[in-house]
Amino acid sequence: MSKISDSFRESYYELTQKVTWPSWSALISSTILVLIASIIFALIVFVMDTVSKQVLDLIYSLG
Repeated sequence: MSKISDSFRESYYELTQKVTWPSWSALISSTILVLIASIIFALIVFVMDTVSKQVLDLIYSLG
């Protein structure tokens, strides 16, 4: 049981003393970057899906 409590104690110490946390402005900048990248990626997937649907509809209408 001592090893488990030592592990938690060491993890807490590492998170509070050794980890470098980003500043608030860096966190906001990273969040905005991830949101923009996610929206761009979603739009690309949407366009690819729409184009492939149109191509398949065209192929099926010919047959």
